Amino acid sequence: MASPPLLLLTDIRVSLGSVPLLDGAGIGVGAGERICLVGRNGSGKSTLLKIASGEIAFDGGTRFLQPGTTMRYLPQEPDLSAFANTMEYVEDGLGPNDDHYRAKYLLEQLGLTGLEKPKNLSGGEARRAALARTLAPNPDLLLLDEPTNHLDLPAIEWLESELKSLSAGIVLISHDRRLLEKLSRSIVWLDRGQTRRLDRGFAHFEAWRDEVLEQEERDFHKLGRQIAREEDWLRYGVTARRKRNVKRVAGLAALRQAKREHNKQGEAAKMGAADAATSGKLVVVTDKISKSYAGRPIVKDLTLRVLRGDRLGIVGPNGAGKSTLLKLFLGQEQPDSGELKLGTNLNVITLDQQRAALDPAVTLASTLTGGKTDMVQVGEQSRHVIGYMKDFLFKPEQARTPVGTLSGGERGRLLLAAALAKPSNLLILDEPTNDLDLETLDLLQEMLGEYPGTILLVSHDRDFLDRVATSTLVAEGDGKWVEYAGGYSDMLAQRGHVLAEPVKQKTTARTAALAPTAAPATGKMSFKLQHELKTLTAEIEKLHATIKKSESILAEPGLYNKDIKKFKAASNALTEAQERLAVAEERWLELEVLREAG
Repeated sequence: MASPPLLLLTDIRVSLGSVPLLDGAGIGVGAGERICLVGRNGSGKSTLLKIASGEIAFDGGTRFLQPGTTMRYLPQEPDLSAFANTMEYVEDGLGPNDDHYRAKYLLEQLGLTGLEKPKNLSGGEARRAALARTLAPNPDLLLLDEPTNHLDLPAIEWLESELKSLSAGIVLISHDRRLLEKLSRSIVWLDRGQTRRLDRGFAHFEAWRDEVLEQEERDFHKLGRQIAREEDWLRYGVTARRKRNVKRVAGLAALRQAKREHNKQGEAAKMGAADAATSGKLVVVTDKISKSYAGRPIVKDLTLRVLRGDRLGIVGPNGAGKSTLLKLFLGQEQPDSGELKLGTNLNVITLDQQRAALDPAVTLASTLTGGKTDMVQVGEQSRHVIGYMKDFLFKPEQARTPVGTLSGGERGRLLLAAALAKPSNLLILDEPTNDLDLETLDLLQEMLGEYPGTILLVSHDRDFLDRVATSTLVAEGDGKWVEYAGGYSDMLAQRGHVLAEPVKQKTTARTAALAPTAAPATGKMSFKLQHELKTLTAEIEKLHATIKKSESILAEPGLYNKDIKKFKAASNALTEAQERLAVAEERWLELEVLREAG
């Protein structure tokens, strides 16, 4: 008989009034397992994780925690108000036998000193302190609710590396596809109050989900049951939307190629573009602009042209000057030197990541209509508010729901709906993916693909940048910004290395040996590189087979207790294969970019 897992939730039931939120949900976590918990905003993921942590009670079902198991839970909104500084907060989470030096080490790795006062912390700094508190005890189980929210890219990449190195069982809620793909080995999908499990990594989730929904739809029709049209669209339309997004990849590739060609043009072409400024083709033009604060360079000698229809991703560590850069581009601040010109007839819409524009007392419908009518003016078209709400995955009965009762993801969706209804030709998105579920991210990507104007996107979501951006502007340090054609992965391939990091990164001999030599960004491919590109496909297939085999071994019930050597060997093989696969795929992308440029 297999030994029980470290944590087991069975037939969990929770109701909000008369409406069931969880109706028979469950999850089991064994030693060393890495599970991603996915589901739509408002489906109850955070509630299930709070029940798992023992934070809240539940109406029915059972919760079992193996005696002696140490567990740590990372909430979405940590509260540090009872502590004098961040060090005291982190050390308060340690047990009597835990290493207090690790608390200091983690704070340093996350860019904190331990002396910060809670009242002075930004959202990102509070999240870093909470991460240090969660990771410091080296627990047997980690329950992480949106750990990357408000973290910059260097911190996200550090967290990814740190979690990979742990032997703890992990349950992870996140909208960050890249993080889920690299960390997860199993998926628990929470849908309509119940859970389904797939013992494969997140890369397989969307195809599996679509198969489940398509089969369910066929079964409903076979039984002769009528599905409400709005539910049919909201749930089974996921597959159609994803397929449309796949079709847009070719269009995005064409835009990126056009951006590469534009960047290669000489001065004669630039003069021609300047002559066309009155037509609105130029949105932002900078010529060697610089901006400093208290002697610190924020922008130095930046020359950039943002054309109508461009989707410019802006990335860099917190404090690099992304907000200042946006203010310069919008004419809200002036450069210290250099020349900056804005295009004509700009109509700007800004999405505030703090969502301060939403009144919690106003209903969802009134937020969209202004409360005077049931119609929403979307460009030149007038639409009924219920129909427009459905476009953003809201149900008709939510029309009279106060904004204050919506989840964080639902408020983000509402803000998108309100912003995109207004006429604009320049859209400013500041961390638009925070709190959004995967289906909403697909929806947002689709809408941005159809947006006829220009987009300036500040984001730490690597996958979203790859899906949306036609070019990426990166902070290289000391006020230097460099534009690369393509999304985040394209930028990495052209730079040959990751972003400069303010926090220390752990490196090992194995990861150093795995690191590929960077391909040059321009020039024709040598015969050696052409041969390497051809052989990479076979290597990637072999690594996928190794990963599948290791996952199959680790899925054996009770393996950890029956044969710990076999468990460790399979776990090590899986980790190494995943690392090699990530490197191989990045190398393949580098060579593909080089081949296209040649």
